[in-house]
Amino acid sequence: MEMMQKNRIGIIGCGNPLMGNDGAGILVMQRFEGRYPGVDAIDGGTGGFGLIPLMEGYEKVVIVDAMTGIGSHIGDVVVFETPPSPDLPACALHDVGIGDAVTMAHELGYVTEVVTIGIEVGDIRAFSQDIDPAVEGGVRVAEKEVLRVLQEWAGESDGAFTCGDEESGSRSPSSGRGNSQVRR
Repeated sequence: MEMMQKNRIGIIGCGNPLMGNDGAGILVMQRFEGRYPGVDAIDGGTGGFGLIPLMEGYEKVVIVDAMTGIGSHIGDVVVFETPPSPDLPACALHDVGIGDAVTMAHELGYVTEVVTIGIEVGDIRAFSQDIDPAVEGGVRVAEKEVLRVLQEWAGESDGAFTCGDEESGSRSPSSGRGNSQVRR
């Protein structure tokens, strides 16, 4: 059997949009649906073990998820270039953490490179579709971080991957800190 999407990139958004801020990763993923050839936007559900088969066949994957305890303020964005530590206090909705899922996918040979982008969301509200304004700012910052990663992988500084601020009307994330940091 042939590998599914060899030489392609997957952007996996994790979270539950019915749990308020937990839907932040899904919101980022949706911004990439059908936007670039060779890049698939994938709904990763609530993550956990279910992420492993979603990574199969992709050489490079970006995972975006709502997390707690990674930033100083709601809306902070952290880019993990190596799998997040299992000690990270990520959302409790996952059966295993993203770091564990990424490690297993590497060991199984499903994917060669994974970058995880976490958005600090603070409290997760049950049964709400409302997103805090600070988390909305974090979603915009996370979108820009995904674009930065795509450009880096493509070896471009101003090529095929551009930010959609003009189309979506999104602004600089001044509401809700929107700080970004990279952890290697």
